[in-house]
Amino acid sequence: MRMVSRMVEELGTIDILVANAGLQRDAPITDMTLEQWHKVLDVNLTGQFLCAREATKEFLRRGVVPEVSAAAGKIICMSSVHQIIPWAGHVNYAASKGGVLMLMQTLAQELAPHRIRVNAVAPGAIRTPINRGAWETPEAEANLLNLIPYHRVGDPEDVARAVAVLASDLLDYVVGTTLYVDGGMTLFPGFATGG
Repeated sequence: MRMVSRMVEELGTIDILVANAGLQRDAPITDMTLEQWHKVLDVNLTGQFLCAREATKEFLRRGVVPEVSAAAGKIICMSSVHQIIPWAGHVNYAASKGGVLMLMQTLAQELAPHRIRVNAVAPGAIRTPINRGAWETPEAEANLLNLIPYHRVGDPEDVARAVAVLASDLLDYVVGTTLYVDGGMTLFPGFATGG
């Protein structure tokens, strides 16, 4: 893949891959086109596979460089709370993120013996353009906050800090884990009062 080969050419190697690409093409299942299905799976899942495959080749070629890191390389897959929370009207997105979970765990299992750490970060509601309609107005944000026990919408910096810590040697023994950055969305707040 040209991206990784260019990085190696210009910087000498790659130490950390954050596979961060995602988009939505929402529709009810009865209206979803095959193009919408393929576009989301191609970007959200296949894109991460291709980047991880090429980074892994470089990690294996180079091996561990102790003065840089305890690991030969680190892959952080960007997932979503929708890897475990179903989302009606978004079957392609939820399926792609469920696939990212299995991609990450399977790569972690395969690559851990080579000292390559693979993990994921799964954001919840974050103030980004992909979900602007969910937080842009006071009414929309109030509805969204019903799904977030921590009662605030996340900021991109929340995700960036999680990625930075997960990529550091501070968490060198963490392998095959998803770090949810979601204000508690995965706690299923609808059940907080007994369901």
